[in-house]
Amino acid sequence: MARNLFSRTMATLMRRSQTVQYTSEGAVTISYPTLLSSPLSLSTSIGPIEEEAFGSHAKSLGIIIVRDLPPSYVLQREKLLSLAYKFANLDESVREKYTDPASHYSYVLDVLKGSYYANPIVEAPTVSDAEQAAYPEYYGRNMWPKGDQEGVEGFEDAFKALGKFVFKVGCDLATACQPFALAHLSDTSMSLPKLISTSQTTKARLLHYFPPAPGAALPSDDEPIDSWCGFHLDHSLLTGLCSAMYLQEARGSEPTIISPPSPASGLYIRTRGGDLTKVSIPSDSLAFQTGEALEIATGGKLRATPHCVRVGTTQNAEKISRETFALFMQPNTDQHLSASQTFGQFSKKVFQEHYERST
Repeated sequence: MARNLFSRTMATLMRRSQTVQYTSEGAVTISYPTLLSSPLSLSTSIGPIEEEAFGSHAKSLGIIIVRDLPPSYVLQREKLLSLAYKFANLDESVREKYTDPASHYSYVLDVLKGSYYANPIVEAPTVSDAEQAAYPEYYGRNMWPKGDQEGVEGFEDAFKALGKFVFKVGCDLATACQPFALAHLSDTSMSLPKLISTSQTTKARLLHYFPPAPGAALPSDDEPIDSWCGFHLDHSLLTGLCSAMYLQEARGSEPTIISPPSPASGLYIRTRGGDLTKVSIPSDSLAFQTGEALEIATGGKLRATPHCVRVGTTQNAEKISRETFALFMQPNTDQHLSASQTFGQFSKKVFQEHYERST
């Protein structure tokens, strides 16, 4: 009997080791085929791991990396991130057609930040007129470049294809995390996968980080850690992140995809315990981070982690851009996160604080 128990225990540990792994920086990584075929069984095997990834553990980075994605994802990612570069380099008069001050630039290009926002899941929200008017950041209509817009042909299709895939993986992950999250949610009637899958507020952000301007000081060894994007928290439930793609410009030809230009380049996360950790996302994987909405919904038991992006010291920095894609998965604006605050009310406060800092 003891031998059989030992054999069963070893088999369980072997299955778990195959399903759950760690990156060299200590981030938890799980297999997509297992997540896809049996998310609830995955949640049983990784409960303690979820605590380390998303919970109050001092080493928690608030992130899980999903590996073993289908080859089609790699192609979708490369196609859209290449279009991010091309869109950012369109003539300004063309880009300006797709700005929307009424939504605080939450839709389409924010020229200062090189961002293009849209909802790849819901094209035309069906909420009331009053709700639409109160929250244009979430319920405005998408504004896509024309299908034959020179230089960015196929932009809408590529944006939606990648966004819908990231969304699907996020919903599968939310299902696997539900038993773990349920133990922490202030309102135990909440369903994390339902909040995400039925929401009309999903927002994707396609980012283009411009190279340093001609004549600007180039990155140095003592540059601030948050030199490319300052420390911040996402205000979603979960945020799906693609691996960044770096492009090096070449005169008279298309930019070339290159490796990260510096070992210091990339995403940095501050752990629950306060340590600063660089986290690399493989190009064939997705990462999912916890946001402030989940922190509020769990009464602070699951916390969002501050993160930033660093340029890193490199030669030819003035010719290198960074392209990436983030999908913010969050509830509808009328969903209560706590007894006294809806997601819409919380978002208004976040947007107000952001724009006060920006002016």
